[in-house]
Amino acid sequence: MLDTSSFLPFFVLLLILLATGTPVAVATALAGALVAVVFIGTGALSQLGVLLFAQASNFVLLMVPLFILMGEALGATRIGRDLFTAAQIWLRFIPGALPIGTIFSCAGFAAVCGSSPVTAATIGSVAVPEMIRKGYAARLAFGVTAAGGTLGIMIPPSISFILYGIITETSIGALFMAGIGPGIMLVALLSLTVFFLIWRNPELAPARSAAIDTSERWTSLRSVIPVTLLVVAVLGSIYTGIATATEAAAVGATGALLIAFLLGSLKREVMHRILDNTARTTAMFVLLVATGLFSAFVLSRLGIPQATAQAITGLDVPPWVVMLAINGLLLLLGMFLDPMSILVIVVPVIFPAVVKLGYDPVWFGVIVTLQIEIAAISPPVGFNLFVLRTVVPNARMADIIRGGLMFIAPMLLGIVFLMIYPDIALLLPRMMGL
Repeated sequence: MLDTSSFLPFFVLLLILLATGTPVAVATALAGALVAVVFIGTGALSQLGVLLFAQASNFVLLMVPLFILMGEALGATRIGRDLFTAAQIWLRFIPGALPIGTIFSCAGFAAVCGSSPVTAATIGSVAVPEMIRKGYAARLAFGVTAAGGTLGIMIPPSISFILYGIITETSIGALFMAGIGPGIMLVALLSLTVFFLIWRNPELAPARSAAIDTSERWTSLRSVIPVTLLVVAVLGSIYTGIATATEAAAVGATGALLIAFLLGSLKREVMHRILDNTARTTAMFVLLVATGLFSAFVLSRLGIPQATAQAITGLDVPPWVVMLAINGLLLLLGMFLDPMSILVIVVPVIFPAVVKLGYDPVWFGVIVTLQIEIAAISPPVGFNLFVLRTVVPNARMADIIRGGLMFIAPMLLGIVFLMIYPDIALLLPRMMGL
């Protein structure tokens, strides 16, 4: 039987710390340290220093500041606005052109960002006011932007994939490639949801816009082409084996800075802000990884993951039933825990059981990431919802929450598709031999 006498104090203390607004990394370290002292001994605390040094000098983690730098550099330009403009121009002839254009522009920006809230904030600050001005219902405008912003952690490069890969020792390059298929699937599902919502309730959207000439369409692509080339250079170098994920991150950071410079966005104060944000985010990420691994070490010493795996695999039910239960647990936790907490606390506990059941670690990484995407738009803690409340003036929280709830169903459907057809995620990594 699973002994929860040591895990429950850890989990309860962690929830209390998070509820008081303590940063995830600090809360994880404090909870892990207290449980280690009580149940293992003070000697276990030395492991925290070892992990901090190991992660700070980890070559694989070098990709983190590089990808963050790439996203920050492009975020300082008009790329987000230009992507939205191009998407709405090319899709103007279909119902729901602006919401669907928002989804496509989020996907485009996600390919050079790696962060869900940054994608939602960058595109949302432009797209939401424009949609409301053109006559779209506020809840649709907020919902499609919040859901589209979640693509930032599915379409590579993804900071969440990097964290999952480090915690579970899974190939980050394979995770990046595995995110492409599900990313495309989510774009399709979210777009179809917009069609369905407008078909069911035409008042959500205005009449179709008038057609525009071909020259305006091609002109709108001028600023999109450099970003497309950058995405091809980063992902193409990984796919062809020319570069590792870390080397591809260096290519992306260099290319992003060059694009920002050519667009005239690299002013002195802007460059200072880019570097400052990159340093802050990187420091927090490394601390999060180290404290997450420390908690995993403590729980492992207490036998929690091993006992959990034994208890789960000992159930007299098919593996897919267990996976459904795990997804239900992740969905429930996502309503109350932020995405990083799920990655550093929950994943180390259930991951051994998932592998023992015979599921692919890369595939499970995509499942967890999709669950985190759902968590980002699920009240009461959905981070993307609060991001939009911040970047859009005079936004009503009720409209934002109602909008986010409308797009949870297609994302859940995406999990069902991934469970039935795992090759949606695994085909590209398998083709590359990853």
